[in-house]
Amino acid sequence: SHDTITSLKAYITTNENAPRNMPPLEDWATNAGIQKVEGLELYSEDGLDWQYISTQDIPAGTTLMFVPAGACLSSSAVEQELNGASNGGVAAAVDQLGRIGGQNSVADFYLFVKLLAEYENQENSPYLPWIDSLPRLYYNSVSMTNFCYECLPPLVFSLSRLEKVKFDNFKQVLGKVDLVSDYVKNNEEVLKWAFNAVYTRAYADKEGQGSDVTITPLGDMFNHATAANIEVYFDEGGNAMVYTTADVAANSPLSISYGCPTNPSFLFARYGFLDESSPATFCKMMDIPKTPENVDMGMDFSKMLFYHDTGDISQEVMDVVLYAKVLNNLKSSPETDGYKQAFYQAHMSGDEATKQQIAQQFQYETLTEIKKHVDTFLESLAELEKKSYGKSFDEHPRLPLILRHNEFVKQTFQKVQMNLANAGVGQMEYA
Repeated sequence: SHDTITSLKAYITTNENAPRNMPPLEDWATNAGIQKVEGLELYSEDGLDWQYISTQDIPAGTTLMFVPAGACLSSSAVEQELNGASNGGVAAAVDQLGRIGGQNSVADFYLFVKLLAEYENQENSPYLPWIDSLPRLYYNSVSMTNFCYECLPPLVFSLSRLEKVKFDNFKQVLGKVDLVSDYVKNNEEVLKWAFNAVYTRAYADKEGQGSDVTITPLGDMFNHATAANIEVYFDEGGNAMVYTTADVAANSPLSISYGCPTNPSFLFARYGFLDESSPATFCKMMDIPKTPENVDMGMDFSKMLFYHDTGDISQEVMDVVLYAKVLNNLKSSPETDGYKQAFYQAHMSGDEATKQQIAQQFQYETLTEIKKHVDTFLESLAELEKKSYGKSFDEHPRLPLILRHNEFVKQTFQKVQMNLANAGVGQMEYA
Protein backbone atom coordinates (compact mmCIF):
# COMPACT_ATOMS: atom_id res chain seq x y z
CA SER A 1 0.00 0.00 0.00
CA HIS A 2 0.98 3.64 -0.38
CA ASP A 3 1.25 4.00 3.42
CA THR A 4 3.89 1.25 3.56
CA ILE A 5 6.06 3.05 1.02
CA THR A 6 5.83 6.47 2.67
CA SER A 7 6.71 4.94 6.03
CA LEU A 8 10.07 3.98 4.46
CA LYS A 9 12.68 6.62 3.89
CA ALA A 10 11.32 8.45 0.85
CA TYR A 11 14.72 9.68 -0.17
CA ILE A 12 17.67 7.36 -0.64
CA THR A 13 20.89 9.08 0.29
CA THR A 14 24.16 7.77 -1.11
CA ASN A 15 26.43 9.86 1.14
CA GLU A 16 29.10 7.52 2.49
CA ASN A 17 28.32 8.56 6.08
CA ALA A 18 24.62 7.68 5.73
CA PRO A 19 23.49 4.60 7.70
CA ARG A 20 22.21 1.45 5.99
CA ASN A 21 18.46 1.11 6.54
CA MET A 22 18.21 -2.59 7.48
CA PRO A 23 14.87 -3.11 9.37
CA PRO A 24 12.54 -3.18 6.30
CA LEU A 25 14.78 -5.54 4.27
CA GLU A 26 13.62 -9.01 5.35
CA ASP A 27 9.88 -8.19 5.24
CA TRP A 28 10.37 -6.82 1.74
CA ALA A 29 12.26 -9.99 0.79
CA THR A 30 9.43 -12.22 2.04
CA ASN A 31 6.91 -10.21 -0.01
CA ALA A 32 9.19 -10.57 -3.05
CA GLY A 33 9.01 -14.37 -2.74
CA ILE A 34 12.49 -14.84 -1.27
CA GLN A 35 12.55 -17.85 1.07
CA LYS A 36 15.17 -18.76 3.66
CA VAL A 37 15.52 -21.55 6.22
CA GLU A 38 15.21 -21.11 9.96
CA GLY A 39 18.53 -20.45 11.63
CA LEU A 40 19.80 -17.52 9.52
CA GLU A 41 20.24 -14.14 11.18
CA LEU A 42 21.60 -10.85 9.87
CA TYR A 43 24.42 -9.72 12.13
CA SER A 44 26.73 -6.72 12.33
CA GLU A 45 29.46 -5.75 14.76
CA ASP A 46 29.67 -2.13 13.63
CA GLY A 47 26.35 -1.32 11.92
CA LEU A 48 28.17 -0.98 8.58
CA ASP A 49 29.17 -4.50 7.58
CA TRP A 50 26.19 -6.89 7.76
CA GLN A 51 26.31 -10.61 7.08
CA TYR A 52 24.30 -13.76 7.70
CA ILE A 53 25.33 -16.05 10.55
CA SER A 54 23.86 -19.41 11.55
CA THR A 55 21.89 -19.60 14.81
CA GLN A 56 21.76 -23.41 14.70
CA ASP A 57 23.79 -26.29 13.26
CA ILE A 58 23.23 -26.59 9.49
CA PRO A 59 24.43 -29.70 7.62
CA ALA A 60 26.29 -29.61 4.28
CA GLY A 61 24.02 -29.71 1.23
CA THR A 62 21.24 -27.63 2.84
CA THR A 63 19.49 -25.08 0.61
CA LEU A 64 19.60 -21.95 2.78
CA MET A 65 17.86 -19.50 0.52
CA PHE A 66 15.75 -19.36 -2.64
CA VAL A 67 15.67 -16.08 -4.59
CA PRO A 68 13.12 -16.26 -7.45
CA ALA A 69 14.17 -15.01 -10.87
CA GLY A 70 11.63 -12.18 -10.57
CA ALA A 71 13.45 -10.76 -7.56
CA CYS A 72 16.94 -11.22 -9.07
CA LEU A 73 18.58 -8.57 -11.22
CA SER A 74 20.13 -10.60 -14.02
CA SER A 75 22.00 -8.74 -16.74
CA SER A 76 20.14 -10.50 -19.59
CA ALA A 77 16.68 -9.69 -18.16
CA VAL A 78 17.76 -6.13 -17.31
CA GLU A 79 19.18 -5.72 -20.85
CA GLN A 80 15.75 -6.57 -22.34
CA GLU A 81 13.93 -4.32 -19.88
CA LEU A 82 16.21 -1.32 -20.47
CA ASN A 83 16.21 -1.64 -24.26
CA GLY A 84 12.42 -1.96 -24.18
CA ALA A 85 12.11 1.31 -22.23
CA SER A 86 14.84 3.18 -24.14
CA ASN A 87 14.66 5.00 -27.47
CA GLY A 88 18.02 3.59 -28.52
CA GLY A 89 20.14 5.41 -25.95
CA VAL A 90 21.07 2.27 -23.98
CA ALA A 91 22.09 0.39 -27.14
CA ALA A 92 24.16 3.40 -28.30
CA ALA A 93 25.94 3.52 -24.91
CA VAL A 94 26.70 -0.21 -25.02
CA ASP A 95 28.00 0.12 -28.59
CA GLN A 96 30.33 2.94 -27.51
CA LEU A 97 31.43 0.94 -24.43
CA GLY A 98 32.52 -1.89 -26.75
CA ARG A 99 34.42 0.51 -28.97
CA ILE A 100 36.45 1.99 -26.08
CA GLY A 101 37.54 -1.42 -24.83
CA GLY A 102 34.79 -2.16 -22.32
CA GLN A 103 33.16 -5.14 -24.09
CA ASN A 104 33.84 -7.40 -21.09
CA SER A 105 31.95 -5.01 -18.81
CA VAL A 106 28.68 -4.80 -20.80
CA ALA A 107 26.69 -7.12 -18.48
CA ASP A 108 27.80 -5.08 -15.44
CA PHE A 109 26.93 -1.85 -17.27
CA TYR A 110 23.30 -2.96 -17.68
CA LEU A 111 23.07 -3.55 -13.91
CA PHE A 112 24.75 -0.17 -13.26
CA VAL A 113 22.13 1.63 -15.38
CA LYS A 114 19.34 -0.39 -13.72
CA LEU A 115 20.47 0.70 -10.25
CA LEU A 116 20.63 4.33 -11.39
CA ALA A 117 17.11 4.07 -12.83
CA GLU A 118 15.80 2.55 -9.58
CA TYR A 119 17.60 5.26 -7.60
CA GLU A 120 15.77 7.86 -9.72
CA ASN A 121 12.45 6.14 -8.96
CA GLN A 122 13.09 6.66 -5.24
CA GLU A 123 9.95 5.68 -3.26
CA ASN A 124 8.30 4.34 -6.43
CA SER A 125 11.01 1.71 -6.91
CA PRO A 126 9.85 -1.82 -6.07
CA TYR A 127 13.44 -2.42 -4.88
CA LEU A 128 13.50 0.55 -2.46
CA PRO A 129 13.99 -1.39 0.83
CA TRP A 130 16.80 -3.45 -0.68
CA ILE A 131 18.48 -0.41 -2.28
CA ASP A 132 18.25 1.49 1.01
CA SER A 133 19.96 -1.41 2.81
CA LEU A 134 23.04 -1.30 0.54
CA PRO A 135 26.41 -0.02 1.82
CA ARG A 136 27.39 3.58 1.14
CA LEU A 137 30.94 3.41 2.49
CA TYR A 138 33.51 1.50 0.43
CA TYR A 139 37.27 1.13 0.72
CA ASN A 140 37.96 -0.24 -2.76
CA SER A 141 39.92 1.29 -5.61
CA VAL A 142 37.10 3.38 -7.11
CA SER A 143 36.65 5.07 -3.71
CA MET A 144 40.33 5.99 -3.22
CA THR A 145 41.83 9.46 -3.48
CA ASN A 146 44.63 10.08 -5.98
CA PHE A 147 47.09 10.16 -3.08
CA CYS A 148 45.91 6.69 -1.97
CA TYR A 149 46.97 5.37 -5.38
CA GLU A 150 50.49 6.69 -4.78
CA CYS A 151 50.74 4.41 -1.70
CA LEU A 152 49.86 1.19 -3.55
CA PRO A 153 52.46 -1.43 -4.50
CA PRO A 154 52.67 -2.24 -8.26
CA LEU A 155 50.28 -5.23 -8.48
CA VAL A 156 47.44 -3.76 -6.44
CA PHE A 157 48.04 -0.42 -8.20
CA SER A 158 47.57 -2.02 -11.65
CA LEU A 159 44.50 -3.98 -10.50
CA SER A 160 43.04 -0.81 -8.97
CA ARG A 161 43.66 1.11 -12.17
CA LEU A 162 41.69 -1.55 -14.10
CA GLU A 163 38.71 -1.01 -11.78
CA LYS A 164 39.00 2.76 -12.13
CA VAL A 165 39.18 2.51 -15.94
CA LYS A 166 35.91 0.52 -15.93
CA PHE A 167 34.26 3.25 -13.85
CA ASP A 168 35.60 6.01 -16.12
CA ASN A 169 34.34 4.09 -19.18
CA PHE A 170 30.86 3.77 -17.63
CA LYS A 171 30.78 7.51 -16.91
CA GLN A 172 31.93 8.31 -20.44
CA VAL A 173 29.16 6.36 -22.20
CA LEU A 174 26.39 7.11 -19.68
CA GLY A 175 25.74 10.40 -21.49
CA LYS A 176 24.00 8.45 -24.27
CA VAL A 177 21.57 6.67 -21.91
CA ASP A 178 18.09 8.21 -22.15
CA LEU A 179 16.69 6.58 -18.99
CA VAL A 180 18.80 8.53 -16.48
CA SER A 181 18.55 12.27 -15.74
CA ASP A 182 21.41 14.70 -16.26
CA TYR A 183 21.39 15.33 -12.50
CA VAL A 184 22.25 11.69 -11.80
CA LYS A 185 24.67 11.44 -14.73
CA ASN A 186 26.70 14.27 -13.19
CA ASN A 187 26.45 13.10 -9.58
CA GLU A 188 29.79 11.40 -8.90
CA GLU A 189 28.67 10.17 -5.47
CA VAL A 190 25.62 8.35 -6.87
CA LEU A 191 27.61 6.92 -9.79
CA LYS A 192 30.30 5.51 -7.47
CA TRP A 193 27.61 4.06 -5.19
CA ALA A 194 25.90 2.27 -8.10
CA PHE A 195 29.18 1.06 -9.62
CA ASN A 196 30.44 -0.28 -6.29
CA ALA A 197 27.10 -1.97 -5.54
CA VAL A 198 27.26 -3.85 -8.86
CA TYR A 199 30.91 -4.84 -8.69
CA THR A 200 30.86 -5.96 -5.05
CA ARG A 201 27.48 -7.75 -5.07
CA ALA A 202 26.89 -9.35 -8.48
CA TYR A 203 27.62 -13.03 -9.06
CA ALA A 204 28.92 -14.21 -12.39
CA ASP A 205 27.06 -17.40 -13.32
CA LYS A 206 29.04 -20.59 -13.02
CA GLU A 207 30.65 -22.19 -16.05
CA GLY A 208 28.09 -23.70 -18.38
CA GLN A 209 25.27 -21.51 -17.07
CA GLY A 210 25.53 -18.63 -19.50
CA SER A 211 27.34 -15.29 -19.29
CA ASP A 212 24.84 -13.50 -17.06
CA VAL A 213 25.92 -11.36 -14.15
CA THR A 214 23.24 -11.41 -11.45
CA ILE A 215 22.52 -9.54 -8.24
CA THR A 216 20.44 -11.64 -5.83
CA PRO A 217 18.85 -9.42 -3.16
CA LEU A 218 19.31 -10.99 0.31
CA GLY A 219 21.56 -13.59 -1.34
CA ASP A 220 24.14 -10.79 -1.54
CA MET A 221 24.51 -10.60 2.26
CA PHE A 222 27.28 -13.18 2.59
CA ASN A 223 30.88 -12.18 3.24
CA HIS A 224 34.06 -13.69 1.77
CA ALA A 225 36.22 -16.30 3.46
CA THR A 226 39.19 -18.38 2.35
CA ALA A 227 37.40 -21.46 3.73
CA ALA A 228 33.95 -20.63 2.31
CA ASN A 229 30.99 -22.78 3.41
CA ILE A 230 28.28 -21.77 0.89
CA GLU A 231 27.82 -21.40 -2.88
CA VAL A 232 25.17 -19.81 -5.11
CA TYR A 233 23.61 -21.81 -7.95
CA PHE A 234 21.31 -20.51 -10.70
CA ASP A 235 18.85 -22.91 -12.31
CA GLU A 236 17.68 -22.76 -15.94
CA GLY A 237 14.82 -20.47 -14.98
CA GLY A 238 17.18 -17.90 -13.45
CA ASN A 239 16.20 -18.68 -9.85
CA ALA A 240 19.06 -18.51 -7.34
CA MET A 241 19.69 -21.11 -4.66
CA VAL A 242 22.19 -20.61 -1.85
CA TYR A 243 23.38 -23.91 -0.37
CA THR A 244 25.96 -25.07 2.17
CA THR A 245 29.08 -26.85 0.93
CA ALA A 246 30.19 -27.88 4.44
CA ASP A 247 28.63 -28.49 7.85
CA VAL A 248 28.10 -25.15 9.59
CA ALA A 249 28.07 -24.95 13.40
CA ALA A 250 25.64 -22.66 15.22
CA ASN A 251 26.83 -19.04 15.59
CA SER A 252 29.20 -19.26 12.60
CA PRO A 253 29.43 -16.78 9.71
CA LEU A 254 28.05 -18.06 6.40
CA SER A 255 30.60 -17.16 3.78
CA ILE A 256 31.25 -17.44 0.07
CA SER A 257 34.44 -17.14 -2.00
CA TYR A 258 34.73 -13.81 -3.86
CA GLY A 259 37.87 -14.91 -5.67
CA CYS A 260 41.18 -16.72 -5.44
CA PRO A 261 42.28 -16.68 -1.77
CA THR A 262 45.93 -16.46 -2.80
CA ASN A 263 45.38 -13.14 -4.58
CA PRO A 264 44.46 -10.77 -1.72
CA SER A 265 45.47 -7.82 -3.93
CA PHE A 266 42.50 -8.47 -6.26
CA LEU A 267 40.10 -8.75 -3.32
CA PHE A 268 41.51 -5.50 -1.94
CA ALA A 269 41.21 -3.60 -5.26
CA ARG A 270 37.71 -4.87 -6.16
CA TYR A 271 36.02 -5.21 -2.76
CA GLY A 272 38.04 -2.99 -0.45
CA PHE A 273 38.95 -5.45 2.30
CA LEU A 274 42.08 -7.25 3.42
CA ASP A 275 41.72 -11.03 3.71
CA GLU A 276 44.14 -11.75 6.54
CA SER A 277 43.17 -15.42 6.44
CA SER A 278 44.78 -15.64 2.99
CA PRO A 279 47.40 -18.42 3.20
CA ALA A 280 49.72 -16.95 0.58
CA THR A 281 50.26 -14.00 -1.68
CA PHE A 282 51.45 -13.61 -5.27
CA CYS A 283 55.23 -13.10 -5.27
CA LYS A 284 54.74 -9.70 -7.02
CA MET A 285 57.17 -10.40 -9.87
CA MET A 286 55.81 -8.06 -12.53
CA ASP A 287 58.81 -8.06 -14.90
CA ILE A 288 58.47 -11.55 -16.41
CA PRO A 289 56.82 -11.54 -19.87
CA LYS A 290 53.66 -13.61 -20.18
CA THR A 291 54.86 -15.91 -22.98
CA PRO A 292 53.12 -19.27 -23.59
CA GLU A 293 56.29 -21.04 -22.36
CA ASN A 294 56.41 -19.01 -19.13
CA VAL A 295 52.71 -19.77 -18.54
CA ASP A 296 53.46 -23.47 -19.13
CA MET A 297 56.13 -23.24 -16.43
CA GLY A 298 53.51 -21.95 -13.95
CA MET A 299 53.39 -18.19 -14.44
CA ASP A 300 50.07 -17.29 -12.83
CA PHE A 301 48.95 -15.03 -9.96
CA SER A 302 47.38 -18.04 -8.24
CA LYS A 303 50.50 -20.25 -8.49
CA MET A 304 53.59 -18.04 -8.04
CA LEU A 305 53.21 -17.70 -4.29
CA PHE A 306 55.00 -16.77 -1.09
CA TYR A 307 53.33 -18.40 1.94
CA HIS A 308 52.37 -16.00 4.71
CA ASP A 309 52.94 -18.12 7.82
CA THR A 310 56.17 -19.84 6.82
CA GLY A 311 57.81 -17.74 4.11
CA ASP A 312 57.90 -20.82 1.89
CA ILE A 313 58.31 -20.29 -1.87
CA SER A 314 56.02 -22.20 -4.25
CA GLN A 315 57.55 -24.56 -6.80
CA GLU A 316 56.13 -22.40 -9.60
CA VAL A 317 58.20 -19.39 -8.43
CA MET A 318 61.33 -21.55 -8.46
CA ASP A 319 60.52 -22.96 -11.92
CA VAL A 320 59.58 -19.67 -13.57
CA VAL A 321 62.53 -17.73 -12.12
CA LEU A 322 64.95 -20.48 -13.18
CA TYR A 323 63.47 -20.73 -16.70
CA ALA A 324 62.60 -17.10 -17.50
CA LYS A 325 65.44 -15.34 -15.67
CA VAL A 326 68.40 -17.57 -14.81
CA LEU A 327 68.51 -19.88 -17.87
CA ASN A 328 67.27 -17.13 -20.18
CA ASN A 329 70.16 -14.87 -19.13
CA LEU A 330 72.94 -17.45 -19.41
CA LYS A 331 75.83 -16.31 -21.58
CA SER A 332 75.79 -18.39 -24.75
CA SER A 333 78.40 -21.14 -24.82
CA PRO A 334 78.58 -24.77 -25.97
CA GLU A 335 78.14 -25.87 -22.31
CA THR A 336 75.07 -23.73 -21.53
CA ASP A 337 73.10 -23.45 -24.78
CA GLY A 338 70.87 -26.49 -24.25
CA TYR A 339 69.81 -25.95 -20.64
CA LYS A 340 66.76 -23.77 -21.16
CA GLN A 341 65.18 -26.05 -23.77
CA ALA A 342 66.07 -29.17 -21.78
CA PHE A 343 64.46 -27.76 -18.62
CA TYR A 344 61.28 -26.84 -20.53
CA GLN A 345 61.02 -30.25 -22.20
CA ALA A 346 61.61 -32.05 -18.87
CA HIS A 347 58.86 -29.95 -17.26
CA MET A 348 56.37 -30.58 -20.08
CA SER A 349 57.06 -34.32 -20.29
CA GLY A 350 57.06 -34.89 -16.52
CA ASP A 351 60.74 -35.89 -16.46
CA GLU A 352 61.29 -34.93 -12.82
CA ALA A 353 64.81 -36.40 -12.63
CA THR A 354 66.20 -34.16 -15.41
CA LYS A 355 64.27 -31.17 -14.12
CA GLN A 356 65.61 -31.70 -10.60
CA GLN A 357 69.14 -32.11 -11.88
CA ILE A 358 69.06 -28.76 -13.73
CA ALA A 359 67.27 -27.03 -10.84
CA GLN A 360 69.93 -28.30 -8.41
CA GLN A 361 72.74 -27.09 -10.65
CA PHE A 362 71.33 -23.54 -10.75
CA GLN A 363 69.67 -23.43 -7.31
CA TYR A 364 71.95 -20.72 -5.90
CA GLU A 365 71.43 -18.46 -8.95
CA THR A 366 67.65 -19.00 -8.75
CA LEU A 367 67.48 -18.17 -5.04
CA THR A 368 69.77 -15.15 -5.59
CA GLU A 369 67.34 -13.79 -8.23
CA ILE A 370 64.45 -14.27 -5.79
CA LYS A 371 66.41 -12.56 -3.00
CA LYS A 372 67.17 -9.56 -5.25
CA HIS A 373 63.46 -9.23 -5.96
CA VAL A 374 62.45 -9.61 -2.30
CA ASP A 375 65.01 -7.05 -1.10
CA THR A 376 64.01 -4.52 -3.76
CA PHE A 377 60.29 -5.00 -3.09
CA LEU A 378 60.74 -4.52 0.68
CA GLU A 379 62.69 -1.31 -0.01
CA SER A 380 59.83 -0.04 -2.20
CA LEU A 381 57.27 -0.84 0.54
CA ALA A 382 59.35 1.20 3.01
CA GLU A 383 59.29 4.13 0.55
CA LEU A 384 55.51 3.82 0.16
CA GLU A 385 55.08 3.85 3.93
CA LYS A 386 57.15 7.05 4.23
CA LYS A 387 54.76 8.76 1.80
CA SER A 388 51.91 8.30 4.28
CA TYR A 389 53.68 10.05 7.18
CA GLY A 390 51.78 13.11 8.37
CA LYS A 391 48.81 12.52 6.07
CA SER A 392 45.31 13.08 7.44
CA PHE A 393 43.15 9.95 7.68
CA ASP A 394 40.12 12.27 7.54
CA GLU A 395 41.18 13.41 4.06
CA HIS A 396 42.25 9.88 3.04
CA PRO A 397 40.02 7.48 5.02
CA ARG A 398 41.19 4.46 2.95
CA LEU A 399 44.84 5.04 3.86
CA PRO A 400 44.84 2.94 7.09
CA LEU A 401 43.55 -0.08 5.14
CA ILE A 402 46.17 0.44 2.41
CA LEU A 403 48.88 0.52 5.09
CA ARG A 404 47.47 -2.67 6.64
CA HIS A 405 47.52 -4.35 3.21
CA ASN A 406 51.15 -3.27 2.70
CA GLU A 407 52.08 -4.49 6.19
CA PHE A 408 50.48 -7.91 5.50
CA VAL A 409 52.53 -8.24 2.30
CA LYS A 410 55.66 -6.97 4.09
CA GLN A 411 55.37 -9.64 6.82
CA THR A 412 55.21 -12.36 4.15
CA PHE A 413 58.21 -11.00 2.25
CA GLN A 414 60.25 -10.60 5.46
CA LYS A 415 59.72 -14.30 6.24
CA VAL A 416 60.91 -15.22 2.72
CA GLN A 417 63.90 -12.90 3.18
CA MET A 418 64.78 -14.52 6.52
CA ASN A 419 64.53 -18.03 5.05
CA LEU A 420 66.84 -17.05 2.19
CA ALA A 421 69.35 -15.52 4.63
CA ASN A 422 69.24 -18.66 6.80
CA ALA A 423 69.96 -20.73 3.68
CA GLY A 424 73.09 -18.65 3.08
CA VAL A 425 71.74 -16.89 -0.04
CA GLY A 426 73.23 -13.47 -0.68
CA GLN A 427 76.24 -13.80 1.61
CA MET A 428 78.41 -13.56 -1.47
CA GLU A 429 78.09 -10.44 -3.59
CA TYR A 430 75.38 -10.57 -6.25
CA ALA A 431 76.85 -11.72 -9.54
